[in-house]
Amino acid sequence: MTPKRRQKLFVILGLVSLAAIAVGLTLFALRANINLFFSPVQIAAGDAPFERTLRAGGMVKEGSVSRDTETLDVAFTVTDYVDDVEVRYSGILPDLFREGQGVVVVGELTSEGWIRADEVLARHDENYMPPEVAQALEEAGYSPEDYQAKAAEVAKRMEAQAGDDDSRQTN
Repeated sequence: MTPKRRQKLFVILGLVSLAAIAVGLTLFALRANINLFFSPVQIAAGDAPFERTLRAGGMVKEGSVSRDTETLDVAFTVTDYVDDVEVRYSGILPDLFREGQGVVVVGELTSEGWIRADEVLARHDENYMPPEVAQALEEAGYSPEDYQAKAAEVAKRMEAQAGDDDSRQTN
């Protein structure tokens, strides 16, 4: 091989090596910032990573919301009607958050099996279901009609309870 060809070969190999290093560093940086969606079934099966940011979603289980009277801490259960996962959150919940409705939480799965949420996202109207939640519920064997009917049923019960509470307060 002539010296000129050898020099071109080293330059090409150097450029390829630099490009490979740049791609590797970019993928490493992206991997640290990706938060994948997991359903309660996947979390229960052990598919979700511990102590890494992730998104989890499903329906807020009826009767599971527990608020601390002294602080803004709240605990609730997210379900896909197959498995449940406990979520603990400290902060103000969205106005549309309530039992029987779809939510997506962003946070970290602890080694004890509950999620320390940094953010809670609720639906924006009565017909909306986050796509990831809808897909997870469908994989669990529920059609959109099933969980919309269940959400409407829970909403009616919650409104009836609120009406009873209001009538007790006025008496």
